[in-house]
Amino acid sequence: MSRRRRETGQGATEGPDRCTVTVCRGCCCGTEKLPGVDHAAQLGLLREALVGTGRVRVTGCLDACEHADVIVVQPSPAGRAAGGRPVWLGLVNDIDAAADIAAWVAAGGPGLADPPGVLDLYEFSPSRRVRQGMEG
Repeated sequence: MSRRRRETGQGATEGPDRCTVTVCRGCCCGTEKLPGVDHAAQLGLLREALVGTGRVRVTGCLDACEHADVIVVQPSPAGRAAGGRPVWLGLVNDIDAAADIAAWVAAGGPGLADPPGVLDLYEFSPSRRVRQGMEG
């Protein structure tokens, strides 16, 4: 099994030409810092909804703690070639936002499809240092 597939926990149907959805579960994200949020259900929805269309990767702290519950949608190689760049979403605290992310990725993700308008409310720009660490 490839290293990429081991990291994502996804099966062989997940190819390298897919978007990657990175879900922060570090020091603040995915914790009781925001009580009442069902983080496990959110992650489960993303994993289930993206089978065959995208990869879900859970990571430690992305160092964007002022935006707890961070999700980064990284473009596929085709999306990147079309000008797509990683989109950072913070305070993604409701299950509907996770469904919107999954629908966007299924439609092609950054560079290939416009995100649902509501995701604009979650989008933020991390510091250059944090951004470079994610893209590197």
